Amino acid sequence: MLKPKPTKKRTRRSRWHVTLPLNSSKYNSIAWRLLNTIKRLSPTWQASIPLAAIIVLASGYAAVAQTPAGPSTGDLKVALDTLWVAIAAFLVFFMNAGFGMLETGFCRHKNAVNVLAKNLIVFALATIAFWSIGFGLMFGNGNDFIGLSGFFLPADNSPAVGNAYKGAFEALNWTGVPLEAKFLFQLVFAGTAATIVSGAVAERIKFVDFLIFSLLLVGIAYPITGHWIWGAGWLADMGFFDFAGSTVVHSVGGWAALMGAAFLGPRIGKYQEKQVIAIPGHNMSIATLGCLILWLGWFGFNPGSLMAADPQALTHIALTTNMAGAVGGIAATVTAWLYLGKPDLSMIINGILAGLVGITAACAYVSIPSSVVIGLIAGIIVVFSVTFFDRLGIDDPVGATSVHLVCGIWGTLAVGLFSVGPGGYPWLVDLDNKPVGPHGLFFGGGLSSLIPQIIGILAVGGMTVLLSTIFWLALKYTLGIRVTPAEEIEGLDIGEHGMEAYHGFLKEADTTSGFTDASHYGKHPM
Repeated sequence: MLKPKPTKKRTRRSRWHVTLPLNSSKYNSIAWRLLNTIKRLSPTWQASIPLAAIIVLASGYAAVAQTPAGPSTGDLKVALDTLWVAIAAFLVFFMNAGFGMLETGFCRHKNAVNVLAKNLIVFALATIAFWSIGFGLMFGNGNDFIGLSGFFLPADNSPAVGNAYKGAFEALNWTGVPLEAKFLFQLVFAGTAATIVSGAVAERIKFVDFLIFSLLLVGIAYPITGHWIWGAGWLADMGFFDFAGSTVVHSVGGWAALMGAAFLGPRIGKYQEKQVIAIPGHNMSIATLGCLILWLGWFGFNPGSLMAADPQALTHIALTTNMAGAVGGIAATVTAWLYLGKPDLSMIINGILAGLVGITAACAYVSIPSSVVIGLIAGIIVVFSVTFFDRLGIDDPVGATSVHLVCGIWGTLAVGLFSVGPGGYPWLVDLDNKPVGPHGLFFGGGLSSLIPQIIGILAVGGMTVLLSTIFWLALKYTLGIRVTPAEEIEGLDIGEHGMEAYHGFLKEADTTSGFTDASHYGKHPM
């Protein structure tokens, strides 16, 4: 039997109803269901739908129009510049750890606590001195010789630049970052100048005298000479250029250190029977670590002085900085090997630092090959400088005078020799995009830049020596700047701080001489 053919069940269809297969995707769609729903509405409601759609669209447009616009290009630039300046300031601040490690390693174990304490407290003192007095003297509105306003950091309208700037620090109106960023970056530089002194006077200065001198240096001496150059003073008007501080920071610290070492006199046992007796540091591992930290910090020190996140300028400066430091270390290694007979690690360390100091003034103005030459000469100079000061009877336990003063002078002269000239690089322009910058003797500039550099070296050196002499002599004849011979022999850790850096560890005897009684050493400056 054949299966009967199925018959269709007929149903009565309404006007709006259509029977469709349930599995049809077309008719299960949202659009179809919406259309079907609309068809169910009365003609009056159907006619109002277009009007409602127009109202909804208009409301949405109004809401979008009222949405706040995103940050402008100018706002983003300020944010990026500020971020870079802050990072650079943090790197320079971390250099305090580098100085602490370097100086501690170069000194004897019995003075480690004293060296660390000085390096730790000096930045705290510098912060107060620079905030209250120093920043105003250095960058405050005044005359060509000194700032006369801006004490205790009054508010201004930074990050406005150029003629739009209104405030007490017109010398810094070229950088578009907040005032607090400007201050923070300059503060860590000021602290560096005081830290330089610490190493040269190590192992025999009274702790309290060092604290007082640091306050005077950061609060008075450093800002005065700094105003002449970075505060739009008379040296800046003359055409003196120091991009990141070979003179402003390093030479000033070096001159102050030299005068301190001279007034203090040498450490007991350093010079016997007209012979220079080596007093080796107790931990070259720590000293090497300190050198590496300082090298890292220099990538904030020099590129950060742009006070802006200009990628081309920033990377160029970082590379010239690194090249000079690297070549300085190589040059010092070879020079010490030939001159002293051994590749002395302390000379390698100081050679790297010498190259970094040497390039600091010129890092933005010179080419990569020129930075190699600058670092090479700095690395050679520092080896002979260390032995030269020893022969003069200037006892500098860490070589700070040779590194920061001598190589700071060389770096300042290098600006007048190797600079490519105004507009030689895209960043060598002012706020009006006019070419600016020094023009070196070897690049067709004649003596136009070299002479102001020489005048600046002499002027800053003379003022720093004068003020440092006044400070040191005032301390010498009031408090006395040197510890007693007995304290020096025992170590300043015990005499000044009543504690040891290596308590409980077996220590080697002091081998600088065969005497343990202070009376055998004769008299020395107090």
